[in-house]
Amino acid sequence: MTKKDIAVVILNWNGKALLEKFLPSVIMHSEAAVIYVADNASTDDSVSFLKTNYPSVKIIQNQENGGYAKGYNDALKHVDEDILCLLNSDIEVTESWLEPIDSLFNTESETAIIQPKILDYHHKDYFEYAGAGGGFIDKFGYPYCRGRIFNTIEKDLGQYDDITPIFWASGACFFIRKSVFDKLNGFDESFFAHMEEIDLCWRAHNYGYTTKYVGTSTVYHVGGATLNTTNPKKTYLNFRNSLYTITKNAPGQLFLLIFTRLILDGFASLKFLTELKFAHIVAVLKAHGSFYTHFFQLLKKRQFLRNSIPRISNRKYYRTKSIIWLYFVRNRKEFR
Repeated sequence: MTKKDIAVVILNWNGKALLEKFLPSVIMHSEAAVIYVADNASTDDSVSFLKTNYPSVKIIQNQENGGYAKGYNDALKHVDEDILCLLNSDIEVTESWLEPIDSLFNTESETAIIQPKILDYHHKDYFEYAGAGGGFIDKFGYPYCRGRIFNTIEKDLGQYDDITPIFWASGACFFIRKSVFDKLNGFDESFFAHMEEIDLCWRAHNYGYTTKYVGTSTVYHVGGATLNTTNPKKTYLNFRNSLYTITKNAPGQLFLLIFTRLILDGFASLKFLTELKFAHIVAVLKAHGSFYTHFFQLLKKRQFLRNSIPRISNRKYYRTKSIIWLYFVRNRKEFR
């Protein structure tokens, strides 16, 4: 029997209902892969459900719920396949979804990370918030996607059916070479969840690796199954982890960048105020409080990363001057 070189690894925490709904499509359309479920110390009967109904699925049982970052770091120590696919449990895959991605990995050795087209499970002709048509970042560290800028979602008209370099790939469906994941020491566990994939892609970028979007492969993502966009905890993690990411990875004048972010995040709080979203204002304040508390630890990580990279890539890390300026002032709501 030929050794399979792709591992599809689904992280689960009390997600039996999602496994019941979405695991069948993964099994049906992933004959070229070994399928794992990494359980983050669930207290429901997810594991017994898997053992009874899907004995072919390999189960990795983590000892604690360390979130997305630690959960995958712990689980992937037990996976030996050359290509890792980190797949959310609320994703429906499609026929032949793995083939164009496997082909690209086999023909482009410098490509280390890949994301497919991610569409909305409930509105299948629209892109999904988390990843859409591939991610970029602006000069102030704000992430956005082809097909999704802030909360504006584009309809899929085939405009992003290409294969192209991107800056970051979505953690909802994230392919990476095992050798590169290990070289980068995996995800930063201080993130817990949200934006750890952007941090990982940025570190890969600084090493000179390429991240690509493959629009000839499609998956459908429910999104928000763990934390939806209206949850203040998600606001807290996104604002905090964005600051973590730029402190660790951004080149140039770091303190000027952080000062600019302080002002721009203040404007974001004012926007929440006009929308009467007081819990989200508190979340932004807590995010900055946590960031400043851990600032010197982050500076140490920044210095360690710069010392460990033989030659930091001089490729430009951002695509636009400011996505906030383009979106809110110039009224440009679509990537193209």
